[in-house]
Amino acid sequence: MSKTSKKAAAASRKERIEAMRRADQARDRRNRILTITLSTVIVAGLIGWGGYALNNANEKSEQQAAEAKKPVQGEKTWEAKKLTRNHVQGTVKYAMSPPVGGDHSQAWMTCEGTVYTEAIPNENAVHSLEHGAVWVTYNDKAADADLKALEDKVSKTPYSLMSPATDQSGTITLSAWGRQLTVDKASDPRIDQFLTKYVQGPQTPEPGAACSGGLMAS
Repeated sequence: MSKTSKKAAAASRKERIEAMRRADQARDRRNRILTITLSTVIVAGLIGWGGYALNNANEKSEQQAAEAKKPVQGEKTWEAKKLTRNHVQGTVKYAMSPPVGGDHSQAWMTCEGTVYTEAIPNENAVHSLEHGAVWVTYNDKAADADLKALEDKVSKTPYSLMSPATDQSGTITLSAWGRQLTVDKASDPRIDQFLTKYVQGPQTPEPGAACSGGLMAS
């Protein structure tokens, strides 16, 4: 091969190598652009979804707060300042039955979703209300199916307790500190509303106080 032919072949090979290098560089640039674009889309999507989820969470929280402020239809209320909170010994004569507050025993009834099958002392139950518990009581008019439904509900609800109260006028009564609701059936939707609103609710004189370690029925 002549010198001229060798130079031409070398030049041709160099051009091919340069063309391949340029093609590789162009492919790398496209891949980088594609990666950056895809990452941007993913990040934007995540930010958008996060904003959507946050807005939904905020709306749900605001809705729950608004629902919590609504009174439970048919509930009775007593002014907190009229419900004394002294620890006393012996029996207390309460103005309502079951009581929703007032002087009470130093010992509270255990109220960790506790279902009592016999009547419990008012004075101990009122102390549980002071700690933010809801007390579910019933008389002889309550149907067995309703009692079973209430037992299931209470047993799954910390800061609640349940017991019979044959001297109450209503079939089923829910009591919190300064609040009370009477219903006829366990299926009444106001029961869940009352529990949601008043278990450790804003009416609680001693929020966070224990429901464990209290008195248990003998």
